Amino acid sequence: MKLLKNKLFWATASIVLSLGYLVSCTKSNQMLNVAPASSSDLLSYLTTTAPTIDGTIDPIWDNATKLSVTPQVPDPGNGLFAGYIGETYPATLRSMYDDQYIYFLVEWKDPSNNIVQPWYFNPTTKLWAQRGNGKTFDANGNLIKDGMGQDQLAMLWNIDNSTPKFVTQTCYASCHLFTPYRNFSGVMVPNKSANHYTNGVNEKIDMWWCHLNKDLVTNQMDDQYQDWAGGPSVTDTVGGSGNGRHADDLTPPVPFTTSYVNTNTNLSNGAFNNSQSLKLDGTGASVNVPKWVVPNATGKLYYSATDTLTGGVALKVTGVSSTGVLAYVGGTIDPNTSTDYSDNAGTTASVGSKCFPAFISAPLTAGRGDITASGKYTGTGWVLEFKRKLKTTDVLKQDIDFSSLNDQPFGIAIFNSSNYQHGIKPNLLLKFQK
Repeated sequence: MKLLKNKLFWATASIVLSLGYLVSCTKSNQMLNVAPASSSDLLSYLTTTAPTIDGTIDPIWDNATKLSVTPQVPDPGNGLFAGYIGETYPATLRSMYDDQYIYFLVEWKDPSNNIVQPWYFNPTTKLWAQRGNGKTFDANGNLIKDGMGQDQLAMLWNIDNSTPKFVTQTCYASCHLFTPYRNFSGVMVPNKSANHYTNGVNEKIDMWWCHLNKDLVTNQMDDQYQDWAGGPSVTDTVGGSGNGRHADDLTPPVPFTTSYVNTNTNLSNGAFNNSQSLKLDGTGASVNVPKWVVPNATGKLYYSATDTLTGGVALKVTGVSSTGVLAYVGGTIDPNTSTDYSDNAGTTASVGSKCFPAFISAPLTAGRGDITASGKYTGTGWVLEFKRKLKTTDVLKQDIDFSSLNDQPFGIAIFNSSNYQHGIKPNLLLKFQK
């Protein structure tokens, strides 16, 4: 399959977008100048009956007006979104609120709900590996293999109207650059990365982020925020990453360094990787392998944290041989005897039925756990419901406050089996029915 079918159109579009990106992603004006969209208002219906957040659409939602949006994957001009540029993910949004909470319902089509970056065995190398989260193409733009990344949804909000550009740019009010990137001074910097930093020390953006096969296990959406990542004095001279995206409860130290302080003392906070490093045959080279396995289980999207506790169904891997045989207390798994643990041939986003999940689910706690969410994959797409208090107990200025019922600009992003690559719909406006 050709990556770009209309070369002239895409080449022209890429040049225009790249030029706009390069001249605008500076301290005073990040990324792209995005014109306000038409039909951009989401009216939040005042309700006395709260919907049940369970991924099933209650009749009360019929009172809320649908807003149709079409997030589209842009071209940031640095190749990061290659293979996805121009893809669209049509969706509908609905909202309601009462005297305590604001509620959202988002629906969108998605052709698959696959396991995220599963562990598989490579019979040629005799090593365990994880399936990539993005599409792989050859030099001619032909698809080699689909990615097995995450289905995700994100929303961005302006905290206390602190970010002036958010009023007209929403999602693009923070930089979307990776390596190389244009720093705060307007200079292109190689060999560093940057991720959603804002333009000033007092600017903050609230980021709600749902990893559908991770966070929904515990009926949550991850509550995060973005800031200015220390500004040019840190990013340029200290070599900081310019990564302004942080989980709630992380605060910048004074004086500023790139190491944020965690005010949440709960060490088990959100999903964690099912990975460890072991030596081949106990003495050889160090290789990465799954940390936990459920022998002979099929079609597992994830393991839960309780699975890994004493008495749980997951067993810890204690060794790996040079032929790939995994050892655990009480037995072994030999992936050479069948294709159940193999990566499927061809471009398809699938692996053998017994391949191991990449993560262990665990609840989000403290500030990261402010948003209750539930979703269902219908076979053709996602239904996602979520709620958050109009005003949280946040004292760190990391959450948006809806209690004034003032209009709130926002943007939304949808990821289709990917890690970074996402469709964006900026310049939306939440209005409250009075």
